Amino acid sequence: MKIYSIITLPNFRTKSLIAFILIAFIGLQTMNAQTDVKSKELIHALVLVNGGYEKLASKKDVSFTYKYDNFDNGYDLSTEKYIFDGEYSYGYYKKHERTFPQLEGVIEQGFDGNEYWLKHNGKILTDENLLKRVAFSRPTNFYWFTMMQKLLDPGLAYEYLGEKSINNEDYDVVKVTFNSNDKKPKDIYQLYINKKTSLVDQFLFTVADFGVMEPKLMQVKYEEFEGILIPTKRQYKNSTWDADITDKPWINVNWSNIKFNTKITKEDFKK
Repeated sequence: MKIYSIITLPNFRTKSLIAFILIAFIGLQTMNAQTDVKSKELIHALVLVNGGYEKLASKKDVSFTYKYDNFDNGYDLSTEKYIFDGEYSYGYYKKHERTFPQLEGVIEQGFDGNEYWLKHNGKILTDENLLKRVAFSRPTNFYWFTMMQKLLDPGLAYEYLGEKSINNEDYDVVKVTFNSNDKKPKDIYQLYINKKTSLVDQFLFTVADFGVMEPKLMQVKYEEFEGILIPTKRQYKNSTWDADITDKPWINVNWSNIKFNTKITKEDFKK
């Protein structure tokens, strides 16, 4: 019996096999392209409903009260200030039982466009371990506030995962990942987009900076400020990628006293 490799197959069989492979490949690419288009359309709709980043950035800056409540494990209470152009960020912490439990008194941390810095009771701290925490919390706090308007940023990739019904609400599920040239793991977000409202009612997320790639589930409720929707009431806990949650208590994060265009300047973010 003669055995053929793909190189020595009779011509008509070779052509048929190649044609089949090409058709399958084109079909897969078309399916992926259609999925990408659907995901992008869903993301575009939700960004629009939330007001869009251009409208948010037109407010110049924002200040608000931030409370992170971990109940028995303590809480953080800070006044947050951001300038949208350049993503300047500042936090004045009256309570910091979560972020800096080892320090007593007022903590200030900021990003001035170039440098992360930290003050304790007015004194500049240079401890690298403490500054690593600042380098995480400053961009993270800024991103949480602007996330729903920034989901069309360059460098994001989308994957449509299908539909899911939760508590009598129907959702489109979209996975969002961050493209990067380095080999470090990047965060993954899995958005549950309400079919009726185009709002993200909940989403799964990872904390790659701390090596936590098991998801947490965040549920949010919105308030409107000057035509912009902000998810001011938030709660999260450990979960699975199927959005199953544990019986552990929720961690609450609330934003209040939100004020736009407060006339702060970039000089106000210098240490």
